[in-house]
Amino acid sequence: MSTPDIAPNGHQYLSLHLLESLVAVLPVRDENGLPKTLPFGGCTRTMITSQARRRAERTHTRTRANAGQGPLAGHTMGVRTREWAKLTAAALSTTYGWEAERALATAKAVLEGVGLKFGDRPTTKDHTKVLVFAPQTAADTIADHLAANAIQVSAWVADYTKAKEAAPAGKAKGRGKKAGIDSASEHAEEPKPCAEEKLPPLPKDIRTAVLTALAPGDAIDIALYGRFLAEIADSPNVDGAIQSGHAFTVHAAEHIDDFYSAADDAKLDRKSHATALGHLEGMDDTGAGMTGYQSLISGTFYRHAALDRSKLRANLISAGFAADKVEAAAEAAEREFVDAFVNAMPRAKTNTTASSGSLPKFVLAFEGARPFNYAGVFETPIDAYEASVASLRATTLLLDQHTLVMRKRGDVSAARLLTYDLAVSALLAERATAGQLPGAEVENTAELTCR
Repeated sequence: MSTPDIAPNGHQYLSLHLLESLVAVLPVRDENGLPKTLPFGGCTRTMITSQARRRAERTHTRTRANAGQGPLAGHTMGVRTREWAKLTAAALSTTYGWEAERALATAKAVLEGVGLKFGDRPTTKDHTKVLVFAPQTAADTIADHLAANAIQVSAWVADYTKAKEAAPAGKAKGRGKKAGIDSASEHAEEPKPCAEEKLPPLPKDIRTAVLTALAPGDAIDIALYGRFLAEIADSPNVDGAIQSGHAFTVHAAEHIDDFYSAADDAKLDRKSHATALGHLEGMDDTGAGMTGYQSLISGTFYRHAALDRSKLRANLISAGFAADKVEAAAEAAEREFVDAFVNAMPRAKTNTTASSGSLPKFVLAFEGARPFNYAGVFETPIDAYEASVASLRATTLLLDQHTLVMRKRGDVSAARLLTYDLAVSALLAERATAGQLPGAEVENTAELTCR
């Protein structure tokens, strides 16, 4: 297959760089509920992981598309979940009137038949052991095929269930002392095959239909972000077109442990209506209903992502997009990715910190023959005592860095610059007047792609 056309100007990669200042938030935390950190440039920085950012961007994209908003309105999106059996069972029950227990048992058996395994605990027995990123239409598509072939499916499920119940509980043990076999003996008995090997295979046509439904298909966010599904050998994996770096503060980490107390409404109501005679009974109503600590972070963060336009188009072609629709889909996906990069925010502590209302201080976008990460320009942490505003100093460093790279290399374009900050806007205007701007300021995210 020939390499798809990547862009009118021939630049394969779109590189995005962003500065954002966050105050008293906690978008992501570690297993102990504490802010994530990393050492860099001789000091500890606060970190927001790329995983958290990617999920925020992916769900932002899906929500907008499903609501008929943005460049990808009307396109199929993906869902990453362990609940495909429950979703398929719900479709069988709702659309075709299957009894709930039969629908769930059938869906689980069929998904096991293609190679997925389910949890061992009561709370996870209906969930696959791994997350499966598939088109959001997959459950309905699988349900349609199972219902259309109900007689064949029911016969196989009955045989499969019977064989599974008759099979030994555990796998046959191999040779060795723990199995009661002398491993040195020439007459040692060969281990018996695993019980799973005796289960009747899923009929080929049903297996093909289920694998087709779970394949990336026309889910554009799978083409963008990729997926890995090792449990089903013949289900295609996708190497994503987006590269995302961890966000980190351009200065030393700034954390606080915020003490909080939560009031008990019923207790306070009793106290406010207490009479003199009830004073003694109200003595036990002193103190808060609950107290604790929450860690909060503040700072100016740098983050970076890059889009491989060639890979995006190759993924769309591999997924079965019609040749005459690939270019339009790829351009729409690029515009939506840029919007998500700028606007999406991880949702942890959103209600108590209003973090999702943040706007970037500065966005720098350009194209090149390879992705460019400017994280190294912040190796020396910005000292608040030396720089009156850390975000302004960081903006200046990014502008100077791109000016240098443009002068040294011929494989990068001029930058497109976007800001929502008054001070940064004034800085850009000042540098533009002096002829020191390595590009041009734009007014919205759509213009960052220059498509």
